[in-house]
Amino acid sequence: MRKSVIMSPYLLLTVGVLSVSFSAIFVKWSTAPASIIAMYRMLLTVLMLLPIGAWRYVIHGKLNKSDWIRLMLSGVFLAMHFLFWMESLKLTSVASSTVILTLQPAFTMIGMLLFYRSKTSGARITSLVIAILGSLIIAWGDIDLSGQALLGDVLSMLGAGAYAIHLLFGQQLMKKMSGESYSFIVFFIAGLCLLVFNVFTNVEMYHYSFNNWLVFILLALVSTVLGHMLFNISLKYVDATMISMSVVAEPVIASVLALILLHESIVMVQFVGGIITLLGVALYFFNPKKGIKLRGLR
Repeated sequence: MRKSVIMSPYLLLTVGVLSVSFSAIFVKWSTAPASIIAMYRMLLTVLMLLPIGAWRYVIHGKLNKSDWIRLMLSGVFLAMHFLFWMESLKLTSVASSTVILTLQPAFTMIGMLLFYRSKTSGARITSLVIAILGSLIIAWGDIDLSGQALLGDVLSMLGAGAYAIHLLFGQQLMKKMSGESYSFIVFFIAGLCLLVFNVFTNVEMYHYSFNNWLVFILLALVSTVLGHMLFNISLKYVDATMISMSVVAEPVIASVLALILLHESIVMVQFVGGIITLLGVALYFFNPKKGIKLRGLR
């Protein structure tokens, strides 16, 4: 029994990474604004979670004022992550945008060290550096120095930082909540933030093609319910840095999917970078030393 409990987070992370790797493909298939894609992704996910009763925790939960503040901020930064990253995909390639997201574990590790009394092994820091180096090599094969592409890179980096902050807030909250309840509340908050953003920026809300609505549904079901929610559930068993680290494999998978489904080419430099990235991820997970441990806020 104990063995299955230990292995389950790794299975959750594997399914989660595969699911979120389709996100960039779905976004590329849509012609809707990034803020609309992100909003419907969150709100449709909330509707999908209603039948499992995750909303009951809002009524019966024992969260204090500080917990609710963390929940609000976690949802706000998740909304910012989707807004920045999806907009970056409108400006640059799948490989470039997803590669920059691999900075998430670096941001997360820095946050764990700054805001928590935490420790990690030198070997895990080395594996993180190897993985990010591989991802940067992937990007080298897709460099585009146009102003549009550079803006896309900056937005992707902002999205990576926002997601890292979202995970850091979630790490503390998952000690009190189930992954399903946490996901439901945070997704709802993120969806509301994006709704307010779209209303104030006068973005068209409804009149989109069948293809766009299909993309909204796929993003909610595949990339969020089977992706981000599984990451949230995993926070109960592993630290935030490990989850960020697992996502480092996303650009490798996403680049292959882009090659098959979007006909975006992958050059040899990107292939080599992908191998190095996966090596870094493997070294991180199979390192015998423990990862970062939380000891409470300073």
